[in-house]
Amino acid sequence: MSTPHADVDDADRLARVKLSSAIEPGDLRVTGLVDELGAVKVLDYLEAAGEVESHWGFGIGQELARADSARLLEQAAVVGIRFIIPGDPEWPYRLADLRDVGALHERGGEPVGLWVRGAGDLTQLGANAVAVVGSRAATDYGMQQATELSRELAATGHTVVSGLAYGVDQAAHRGALIADGPTIAVLPGGVDRPYPAAHAQLLEAIAERGLVVSEAPPGAGPTRTGFLARNRIVAGLSEGTVVVEGALRSGALNTAHWTTNLHRPLMGVPGPVSSAASTGVNQLIRLGQASMVTTAQDVITDVTTRAARGDGGAKQLDESFVPGPVRSTQRAIPTPAAGASAPRR
Repeated sequence: MSTPHADVDDADRLARVKLSSAIEPGDLRVTGLVDELGAVKVLDYLEAAGEVESHWGFGIGQELARADSARLLEQAAVVGIRFIIPGDPEWPYRLADLRDVGALHERGGEPVGLWVRGAGDLTQLGANAVAVVGSRAATDYGMQQATELSRELAATGHTVVSGLAYGVDQAAHRGALIADGPTIAVLPGGVDRPYPAAHAQLLEAIAERGLVVSEAPPGAGPTRTGFLARNRIVAGLSEGTVVVEGALRSGALNTAHWTTNLHRPLMGVPGPVSSAASTGVNQLIRLGQASMVTTAQDVITDVTTRAARGDGGAKQLDESFVPGPVRSTQRAIPTPAAGASAPRR
């Protein structure tokens, strides 16, 4: 069982550190329980489950038995990494919206905590944040559009959020850096492990001028579920999301679905009708699920218009990817990317 602590806040933080080290990012079973019961009770429950082989939490409990929260925090601090939790001044308030929007591919919920690297403040940088995402297999057109759009957004005081992947993501980060603006990279693995490895230098630049964020603890490698969970954080941190390029099964469309479920502006940069890389985003625009944008000013107008209206957009959730048992009773909006298989990123 977990060790008792005198200070409740310390107990909550240490419990969340321990859970973060043992669960898959975005495990809705755990994030949902933490939201309902609190981290300390869930930690006790899962540690006890480590003694019951037939329990769904048996594997997590086994991992928890090997975790040392205090040591993890100390090791992270040595290399400039901190762990923030709900209730901290630096915790972005927008992430709380993830509690009520279901799941995609069994990932969901507000993170139990975030590992953060960089001198910036996540709340401050996230105040005017816009996600710019797209295909890894981006064309020259997509790279150019992502770079220029992100450069213009950063020049107007907006923080660009993306996932550090090849293609559109890296172009988005570079565009913001060109403008001397901040950018946030959300990783599927530890914030000290660049993924892909070829982006190690880019990651250092982002950590110096912006922030690197992950649900996974330092040292953790990326996993398939980590990529899917990462997408909800990208959407959750941002006022709205722009998809620059995305094929029908692009991982960027997963981020687009999270944005729709969060009732935030979803925007798309139209691509050539002959380009397979733009079929997904072009379809989002055609079906009215994303507004068409071609400049940073278009993006700013969409985001500020939604904020000025003070509404949450559509009141129905797009639950095309949500497993049946966790769907709401609302009718789902039709989607071009519906299907049983997970998007590739």
